[in-house]
Amino acid sequence: MLIEIVMFIKLKVHPGSRKAAITKKAEDSYEIWVREEAERGMANAAALHALSAELGIEEKRIMLVKGAHSPAKIVKIM
Repeated sequence: MLIEIVMFIKLKVHPGSRKAAITKKAEDSYEIWVREEAERGMANAAALHALSAELGIEEKRIMLVKGAHSPAKIVKIM
């Protein structure tokens, strides 16, 4: 029997920052600063990459569910 565990995490992303950083705000919430600008999905990709490194999981297990054009995002971890 295969059980798939799914988790949703809230992100607040700050694109175009001077330095890249990530802060855990709660069990299901992170604030992420990325150097990439918010154009052509570059900041979203950088934020997902930073989150995968922080959680120690593969990037392909993280999916952006809501907030592609907003600083407030929700991602699904599979």
